[in-house]
Amino acid sequence: MRVKRLGRDVTDRQVDILLVGGGVMSATLGTMLQQLDPTLTILMVERLPQVAAESSDGWNNAGTGHAGYCELNYTPQLADGKVEIKRALSINAAFEVSLQFWSWLVENDLLPEPQQFIRPTPHESFVWGAENVEFLRQRHVALSQHPLFKDMEFSDDPRVIAEWMPLVMGDRPASQPVAATRVAYGSDIDFGALTRQLVQSLQTRTGFELKTNTGVKSLRQLHNGRWRVQLKGKQAADNQIVEAGFVFLGAGGGALPLLQKSGIPEARGYGGFPVSGLWLVCNKPEIIRQHQAKVYGKAPLGAPPMSVPHLDTRYIDGKPALLFGPYAGFTTKFLKQGSWLNLPASVKPRNLKSMLGAGRHNLDLTRYLIGEVFQSHSKRVEALRQFYPQARDEDWTLAKAGQRVQIIKRCDDKGGKLEFGTEIVASADGTLAALLGASPGASTSVQAMLDVLQRCFKARLQETAWQQQLKAMVPSWGESLIEDAALLAQVRTRTLRTLKLQS
Repeated sequence: MRVKRLGRDVTDRQVDILLVGGGVMSATLGTMLQQLDPTLTILMVERLPQVAAESSDGWNNAGTGHAGYCELNYTPQLADGKVEIKRALSINAAFEVSLQFWSWLVENDLLPEPQQFIRPTPHESFVWGAENVEFLRQRHVALSQHPLFKDMEFSDDPRVIAEWMPLVMGDRPASQPVAATRVAYGSDIDFGALTRQLVQSLQTRTGFELKTNTGVKSLRQLHNGRWRVQLKGKQAADNQIVEAGFVFLGAGGGALPLLQKSGIPEARGYGGFPVSGLWLVCNKPEIIRQHQAKVYGKAPLGAPPMSVPHLDTRYIDGKPALLFGPYAGFTTKFLKQGSWLNLPASVKPRNLKSMLGAGRHNLDLTRYLIGEVFQSHSKRVEALRQFYPQARDEDWTLAKAGQRVQIIKRCDDKGGKLEFGTEIVASADGTLAALLGASPGASTSVQAMLDVLQRCFKARLQETAWQQQLKAMVPSWGESLIEDAALLAQVRTRTLRTLKLQS
């Protein structure tokens, strides 16, 4: 199917780059492009009154800096008992890419002091029961042999673990087998603060404009390959028609409907499965002060990967917080401030087979999510007590986390399959790209946007000036941190020092 192209159109303005969505992905791509070519005209549109108010907001994501250190779902145990570490290596290397770019921005005064968006917070895994202890032991052996994870510690000694996570070990039965791993230079990231700082830096440069309270009503490709985009503002006078040479759809859960509107053949078969989330938030400062780590466990049977339980130290808007969750739930909204009609409206002839196939093969997951919605407060605190045995119902309140839209795509065997992760969908001519999916999301935003550059700006990447600038911003660009231990040691030493993640 050919993309529908329009001929003559009246446009209010022309730009080189249109970024749809004011989250960390768009802010990262905009920053990269501006540094690669300061002459580019860039327009960012956000439908809400401010940027970073959906998935990038500090309360709407885990803030983990997903590095694979503590997330057990990135290292599944295979049928033969072997622990698979390939995904953890890939995610850790991608996070190291983010740290390099943020370090360069700090060094060049394009980001403020690191503690305004990132803080050292140990990443720890915790399990109980003999079988799980053995799994964690094998996971540590497999990971720690690789340079990316060489600093990971393991212990099955309750006294050592109590030093790492005192709340977790308080009043725990002495007879219960337990084990934990720890990486001391893990981090907590306020992606909301990071995004706002990136956008503020963009606004100091000529050629960039931010329009809030502005959504995309329609987008069509013209005969010359450029995109005609109809923008809808809060007032009729704010409506505009923009012509853009490149369009990036970085609108979180809102990216899928916009991708469908684009009509590009590459969007065929894609659908979305929305998942909501809830946190338990501690309201006692004396408890918050006793926990200084991100402690991840194993997900309950049938739970989606983004529902891996964790007792989480957070710094949101500069203030310490302690969260537990997230508790997943079923919703038909694609955005926290979206519409209940988002899911049914996303079902199209081009993805009907995928949606039906994925739905048919994930009925257990749907039932699990609906059951999570109707849990009582006491039941949720009961789950918390597996991590914090002394937890009391009255010390915790419920808060909404962000919406996640998991990818549904075509599958020859099942008609459609549900995938947990992120994916770039780009047009063949490189004039439009969209980011779909969720975790690890924001943590790997720099690697994701480098992928967009490689797929959509191939000709420009051949220019010496672009190559040199990319190498300055991300020293490991074009090389493998998984395979090159010396390069890894060099860049990690620099980023840990620059971002003040290690004393």
